[in-house]
Amino acid sequence: MRYCINCCIHLLPHDLHRQCFRCRGPNHNNQKCPVCKRENKIPLYTDSKQMKLLAVLEVRTDHSESWNGFFCLRKGKICSLIFGLIIMTLVMASYILTGAKHGLLLIPSPFHYGAFTSNPSLMDNESLSDVKDHYQPSKLNISYVKDYPSIKLIIDTITSKIEFITRQRPDLEELRKQEPHMFSVIPNKFLPNSKNPCWYEEYRGNTTTDPYATNSYALYSKRFRTIFDYLRKVFWNHLYHYKDKHYRLRCLPHFYIIGQPKCGTTDLYDRLRLHPDVRFSAIKEPHWWTRKRFGIIRLRDGFHDRYPVEDYLDLFDLAAHQIQGVLQSEAAKERGRTNSIIIGEASASTMWDNNAWIFFYENSTEGEPPFLIQDFIHAFQPNAKLIIMLRDPVERLYSDYLYFASANKSVEDFHEKVAESLQLFENCMLDYSLRACVYNNTLNNAMPVRLQVGLYVVYLLDWLTVFNKDQILVLRLEDHASNVKYTMHMVFQFLDLGPLSEKQEALITKSPASNTRRPEDRSLGPMLPTTKAILRDFYRPFNTKLAQVLFDDAFLWKRT
Repeated sequence: MRYCINCCIHLLPHDLHRQCFRCRGPNHNNQKCPVCKRENKIPLYTDSKQMKLLAVLEVRTDHSESWNGFFCLRKGKICSLIFGLIIMTLVMASYILTGAKHGLLLIPSPFHYGAFTSNPSLMDNESLSDVKDHYQPSKLNISYVKDYPSIKLIIDTITSKIEFITRQRPDLEELRKQEPHMFSVIPNKFLPNSKNPCWYEEYRGNTTTDPYATNSYALYSKRFRTIFDYLRKVFWNHLYHYKDKHYRLRCLPHFYIIGQPKCGTTDLYDRLRLHPDVRFSAIKEPHWWTRKRFGIIRLRDGFHDRYPVEDYLDLFDLAAHQIQGVLQSEAAKERGRTNSIIIGEASASTMWDNNAWIFFYENSTEGEPPFLIQDFIHAFQPNAKLIIMLRDPVERLYSDYLYFASANKSVEDFHEKVAESLQLFENCMLDYSLRACVYNNTLNNAMPVRLQVGLYVVYLLDWLTVFNKDQILVLRLEDHASNVKYTMHMVFQFLDLGPLSEKQEALITKSPASNTRRPEDRSLGPMLPTTKAILRDFYRPFNTKLAQVLFDDAFLWKRT
């Protein structure tokens, strides 16, 4: 039986290949075959036994139009095709992601504030990585709509829900139940011959004991290990020895710079620490009252071990050594001299950040925190002095955005984040009180920008429920920037600091400003006029109330 090599490459045993149009059995004629007659092909002879093909010199398919041709593409072409598809997919994905980021795609924002859980225990037990689970997609989301009238409706709704209600102050016994260890460490009376609150604490270690071995600030931060290395070397020299016992001087701050962030607190701190009678904690912003005592280093990282109060007190050991030197000097002993050195602490989160309460304290019926930071500070230091530096909340929010945003910063992006944050805040206000929304951890972590930090009067009123008004000094950054000497004199008088020489005063007041805006952020220019108008409308009722509380229309910020 004769078959042409062209068509008979896949012969099976006893296969006569009758379906092949070229192979017509015994009558096939290579000369008459319409395909073979034009080519000089070598015929292949087989018999009825199984065929064994040792070599195939050429392979041809039926005709070029058949589907078999598609499957005979070379591997190189297939690889090229697959590679091209991958590149196309990556390009499209990059376009979609970039477009969505810059608002080029008409896609609604996926985050919309939903109702608070009705079961407090659910929120108490949720992990920080799930804080945004309460925010569900909205049917109407204006995050990417730059329509002032539409956003104004949201602001009007928020304004209509504003009520400044005085909070109920917890009693001392309730505070003791919440923080028993803290009350066991800090006494209720301090040394009478020291202006700064200090006391002696018995030290039970020996010369080989490392007093800072377990200090969390030293363990978690490499920046401060040098400070603690120095403290270890001089620690034993500063112990007070009496009747075979050793005592160390412990101190709390005399005053706190409690807020607000991006309002010039760093500049105030840098100038104040140049005063010869002022000392600060070893770390500018320990954030102990608001975060570290709860085990929070960064909210997005979840909880770590709680920093005990002893770790916080260690930060004032450098200042305590100097105060002890004054108290034990011969002149002080002979004349009954009182120590005039005071210690300050400048965590800008102290005024406003109560986000951790919901994870540690029992929820209240209205979603408001039962205990605030100021309740505990006042319990230990009823005579503490507090300094607050504020600025126009509109400009503060933009500065806050420029400082903390990591990438893709633009005035358009800022506008979108403001619009989305306003919508989230509105949805909270529809169901909860102003205080519940301001101190709500879930809402605050979901808002793209920190609108709540600029609600100064809400926080101030809560501080005034526990501290007297004459214990709080409220300054404006605008005044400080235009007349540093005047504001620093106000601070010196408020803290009852001694007089300075002209040289000392010049050093403090003429130093260059600290923590100014970065050059790369300045290049973005001011925010959009529409964004500024929106924020002015949002903050106006809060500024009005603030000006009434402080009896100063400058806090309306009408001229900025």
